[in-house]
Amino acid sequence: MKNSNYLYLQFADRIEKQIKSGVLSVGDKLPSIREVCAETGYSMSTVSKAYYEAESRSLIEARPQSGYYVSNISARTIPEPSPSSPILKCANIDREDLIDQVYGNMTDPNITMLSLGFPSNELLPIAKLNKGMVQAMRQLPNSGTSYEQVKGNLNLRREIARWSFTWGGSLTEEDIITMPGCTSAISHCLMTLTQPGDTIITESPAYFGILQLAKSLGLYIMELPTNMTTGIELEALKKSLSSKKVKLCLLMSNFSNPSGSMMPAEHKIEVVKLMEFYNIPLIEDDIHGDLYFGSSRPTNCKTYDESGIVLCCSSVSKTLAPGYRVGWVSPGKFKKQILRNKIYHSLSSPTITHEVVGDFLKNGRYENHLRKIRQILNHNCNNYINTVLESFPKGTKVSQPQGGFFLWIELDKKIDTAAFYHLAMKHNISIAPGRIFSFQDQFSNCMRLSFGLPWSNELRTAIQTLGKLATKSL
Repeated sequence: MKNSNYLYLQFADRIEKQIKSGVLSVGDKLPSIREVCAETGYSMSTVSKAYYEAESRSLIEARPQSGYYVSNISARTIPEPSPSSPILKCANIDREDLIDQVYGNMTDPNITMLSLGFPSNELLPIAKLNKGMVQAMRQLPNSGTSYEQVKGNLNLRREIARWSFTWGGSLTEEDIITMPGCTSAISHCLMTLTQPGDTIITESPAYFGILQLAKSLGLYIMELPTNMTTGIELEALKKSLSSKKVKLCLLMSNFSNPSGSMMPAEHKIEVVKLMEFYNIPLIEDDIHGDLYFGSSRPTNCKTYDESGIVLCCSSVSKTLAPGYRVGWVSPGKFKKQILRNKIYHSLSSPTITHEVVGDFLKNGRYENHLRKIRQILNHNCNNYINTVLESFPKGTKVSQPQGGFFLWIELDKKIDTAAFYHLAMKHNISIAPGRIFSFQDQFSNCMRLSFGLPWSNELRTAIQTLGKLATKSL
């Protein structure tokens, strides 16, 4: 139970207590928002936020034109995936061929892409973006064919700085450098702060793109034990930092890819303190931070950074427009070095698309879009969890993310998800095998599913098919 300091959280806690104690049962309908307001004297805003918070905890679910009901997930004890236990040394087992296979068909319309980590086009405001594109071409000098300044589009940087208040930041446009995507931002940070042969720390499992990027730069990756709910284990982090072999740390503090874990605020504070104590930079990938299911945006490590040790990278690739390649970094005290590296390697960010996104944020359209996509992803996540629990073999462990795009599923150790991937592809279903998310020999019985596709009967059938295939594989 959460320690609630706000009225809506207190009310959400009461709902949770009633469900856990059996006062409310699965399928029970909750009073309407207006009825609760009349009975309690709470404002509609308070009750709406409380219901939204309870929904984000998978306690209740909204049914169109009907109201809120107690979710069947609330009555289940869902076994969560085991924490990772990599050996605390650098390893490097090739995964390239498997990654090439998984992502070689990413544009095939005949395949149900449960392996992709970005939103379906149906969830994006494409018509509004198209209008913004026409407007940008009209208002930009030379219709946007000229280079931007090295720091990036001023309009975009101002709006990113303004948006930082949502996670407790107080940035200005001078604190931000735009990049062509989040991976590009991370790449510039790694190139600036490391040399071939250096050792960096990551979570385990970790996004395969970052692992491959670090490998391409000649870096050694030390994967640390990670809890699939609360993120990297702090004791392992302390031990590794004290060895004095580590050059930097690279973490996803919010809704990590692939586990979906979110570090509690007190863990983020502790991580920043450790980085400051050992004077080791932290590259923070916060690309999923805006996709929270609760009533408020979680903080990130940058929120607690007073010394400039955190380089916070993000993008709209997971929320608004993957192909626009709009990303940025708030590099703290490393700004001068990052700017110089950008001059050497890319000079300028895409002019038109960065202007479009800047205007989209400026006019409030981004905030409205986020409210819609967060609700859709939350419902998708609950539907995925329900279907997995109903269809997969007994003993299957499923993560319960509080945001982002991903479910992390742990199957019986008899099932090799690399082989399972090929089996699923015979049914035109693509999954992401667990072993691509580590350079060590682990996660062979795990897989990542993305819930970024619109929920449908066809999607339910695809997940049920995976469950049947998993059962037959035992």
